[in-house]
Amino acid sequence: MRLIPSRLSYLFLHLFAFCYYAQVTIQSPPNFTQHVSEQSKVTDRVSRRLIRTYQLYSRTSGKHVQVLPSKKINAMADDGDVHAKLIVETDTFGSRVRIKGAETGLYICMNRRGKLVGKRNGQGKDCIFTEIVLENNYTALQNAKYEGWYMAFTRRGRPRKGSKTRQHQREVHFMKRLPKGHHHHHHVMEQRPFEFINFPFPKRTKRTRYSSHRH
Repeated sequence: MRLIPSRLSYLFLHLFAFCYYAQVTIQSPPNFTQHVSEQSKVTDRVSRRLIRTYQLYSRTSGKHVQVLPSKKINAMADDGDVHAKLIVETDTFGSRVRIKGAETGLYICMNRRGKLVGKRNGQGKDCIFTEIVLENNYTALQNAKYEGWYMAFTRRGRPRKGSKTRQHQREVHFMKRLPKGHHHHHHVMEQRPFEFINFPFPKRTKRTRYSSHRH
């Protein structure tokens, strides 16, 4: 039996309405992780900028990162050295920061050749680093402009080119330390990816093997 045109129109409209209702009411939940990732890459010009003061202890050199008046950056400073005191400014609500020497006012930046240099103006992406907390509790600092390039120093404290760095290398591992005589006060608005470590680090020594004595 043939359906009359009016009934066909009714069925078509009913099916259309059902599909439209399903499309409107059944929506996928927002991807919050993606939103945070995207926002963490954008400079936050609304929130209050958080400022921290600390030293960066290099895992390889056993010394601290310093910013010299000559615009050179190295990891040869002793604990409490005036040029090892760093001022760290947050760039986003995430973990992107700008790092400058408290004594010189120069920001630690990375040029297109992967070399660390000091700059008076630290507004560019080449002067922004992302703090990455590693499984071994050390921190890696990845440049925001040159992704995959990290702040790194050799055993002698000399800067290593960012293009030759990888996250798993000891040269890119750092630990935060409070400067001597500096007392940190917790702030309710401050979000830190990890706690400060403030204890004396022993000098690097060669591993020695001890033979076990049988009784």
